[in-house]
Amino acid sequence: MSYKMIVLDMDDTLLTDEHTISDRNRKAIKAAQQKGVYVVLASGRPTPAMLGFARELELDHYKSFIISFNGSQIINMATETCIFEQALHVKDIHYLYQFSQNHKTAFLTYDGNTIVSSKKSQYVDVEIDLTGMPYEVCENIEQRIQKDCVKCLLLEEPSYLKTIEEKLLLDRPDLSISMSKPFFLEVMPKGIDKAATLKRLIDQLGISHKETIAVGNAGNDLTMVEFAGLGVWVANVTPELRNKADLIVASNNNDGVAEVIEKYILS
Repeated sequence: MSYKMIVLDMDDTLLTDEHTISDRNRKAIKAAQQKGVYVVLASGRPTPAMLGFARELELDHYKSFIISFNGSQIINMATETCIFEQALHVKDIHYLYQFSQNHKTAFLTYDGNTIVSSKKSQYVDVEIDLTGMPYEVCENIEQRIQKDCVKCLLLEEPSYLKTIEEKLLLDRPDLSISMSKPFFLEVMPKGIDKAATLKRLIDQLGISHKETIAVGNAGNDLTMVEFAGLGVWVANVTPELRNKADLIVASNNNDGVAEVIEKYILS
């Protein structure tokens, strides 16, 4: 199979634990693009927290794309413009905030380039550190957020948050719900996930899903890993997902992304 696109999750997949791109991964990604293969970053991260990495990988020069907010936006890196967006309705954001209050989790959403959270916590701090975005703590989210937003997160200790995920899935089957990190429960509009948005992109480009590779490590990557022609986990994949991909490569700290590119695109 001649692959035309490789889609990469960022945190714990492309990025090392130090949140950097290794030299080997960077070189492989550039070589793939030089062969005419699209390299797409697909992350739960907000768009502003992805742009620097996309520029580092020269996605702007090679006219590729990023899929941000877990599928809620597509950014054309050639122009750095949003070509697709689907947001959560404000009433759903208020519902999720009340749900978080009732179940004693932290809650956050985004207002433009600002993270808005219900309280500070060690898990909210992770999102702030990962994104480098400005933030504010707001005691009354319903009063503060008066318009649609692309995504919400509920954040808490992993074993407890797993029970919250189960409750929310039962209460709101009309929303798209997935775990990106064990302490990040991500909520998007129904029909929004990495695979659904990837399909929108490849349909525009005239690429078959069979001509794509997707690499990830966590629950919010599962749909795109199963959708792609070649679905790949890095070795540090969430354990219960290990049997749900076509192959497993080295971990995020050991150049798993480069391993895939070198074997299936460059060789």
